[in-house]
Amino acid sequence: MAVEVTELSNGITVVTHDMPHLASTALGVWVAAGSRSEEASENGISHLLEHMAFKGTSKRTAIAIAEEIENVGGEVNAATSIENTSYYARVLAGDVPLALDILADILQDSLFDAEELAREKHVIGQEIGAALDTPEDLVFDHFQEAAFPGQPIGRPILGSVETVGSFSEAHLRDYLGRHYTGENTVIAAAGKLDHKELVSLAREKFAGYEKTAPTGDHPAAYRGGERREERDLMEAQIVLGFPGVSYYDDDYTTAQIAASVLGGGMSSRLFQEVREKRGLCYSVYSFHWGFRDSGVFGIAAATGEADAHDLVDTSLEEISKAVSAITAAEVDRAKAQLRAGLLMTLESPAARAGQIARQVMIHGRPIPLDELVTRINAVTPAKVGEFIGRTVGAGSPTLAAIGPVSRVPSLTAIADRFGTRPASAA
Repeated sequence: MAVEVTELSNGITVVTHDMPHLASTALGVWVAAGSRSEEASENGISHLLEHMAFKGTSKRTAIAIAEEIENVGGEVNAATSIENTSYYARVLAGDVPLALDILADILQDSLFDAEELAREKHVIGQEIGAALDTPEDLVFDHFQEAAFPGQPIGRPILGSVETVGSFSEAHLRDYLGRHYTGENTVIAAAGKLDHKELVSLAREKFAGYEKTAPTGDHPAAYRGGERREERDLMEAQIVLGFPGVSYYDDDYTTAQIAASVLGGGMSSRLFQEVREKRGLCYSVYSFHWGFRDSGVFGIAAATGEADAHDLVDTSLEEISKAVSAITAAEVDRAKAQLRAGLLMTLESPAARAGQIARQVMIHGRPIPLDELVTRINAVTPAKVGEFIGRTVGAGSPTLAAIGPVSRVPSLTAIADRFGTRPASAA
């Protein structure tokens, strides 16, 4: 199984992983532009552009795009995140030329018809409404906003009804021209394929891309803070976090293992203490999100109003204990989970294509599995404890809560546990 990389003259990087034992191929176009690439007045335009890409070109109507890919048993979709947007397909190996032709068409020749644009802005308005009605998802938007206040990285990916409603064809084309450049684009594929053939196709189909320097993202700076929303719900959705590290940081792998040790599975400290021993919630877990220049480390849980204080208090206690009590067995278990996750990615061409695309966008090259495993194996219990201690003491915590939140401890009380000050008091 060979991973190959070719950079085209227009700056696009083509990366592939040939898996000859498969009958299908997953391929896509990843663009290093997402919600953090937007100006305040543009919030939500990355996501709207992703939607509009499927609404018709000069060669294909919206229904033709769907029918052509489904006529061969394939599928095509797209997704927008904080730092990138992806357009991807999965087809039988012989239909790769068709899939790439469709992707190239929608990214270079979308019409942005006025009627389609008005209709899709209405659809996204409904999507925003659905998100506002889903507290277990909305709490993470509140968390991101509180962690990075007043910054593009802290704004919701969907944008608001007001910003999305203001976008015109001119806005979409301006954003497309600034960010959808050759040097900002990776074409990745995994499955049954021929690298040279895909490179030849990419060179032909994406000839319209120019090698121009992309517009850079706004820098991110973790601040911390609080966002509470009292609602008449059965459960309080709670997310508590601290400053994390960039995925370029030497401690990035340590941060991933720390999150796994604290709340990465049924054997983790938080699950065992908060749920199994005390019955304070149904689900609790921890996470670490790394970005280009920042990161967040946190825990998430939902519980009834009566247990909200004890849940947060117990979670903080477990975090404090972990600073000096991480065991080799816990770290070994977390390492095994990460290693298994890497190997399982190789069983899914879609997951593998996304993985190598992100690696090229972040590091400029696909990272060999052996190198990733070496990084994992280098993490020690001492490093995990040191990281947790450093992150919880590095600055203001972040708290987001939705529902019956009156018994959720104050941000000041949380900060006092670790000798820091909340952002409002800094």
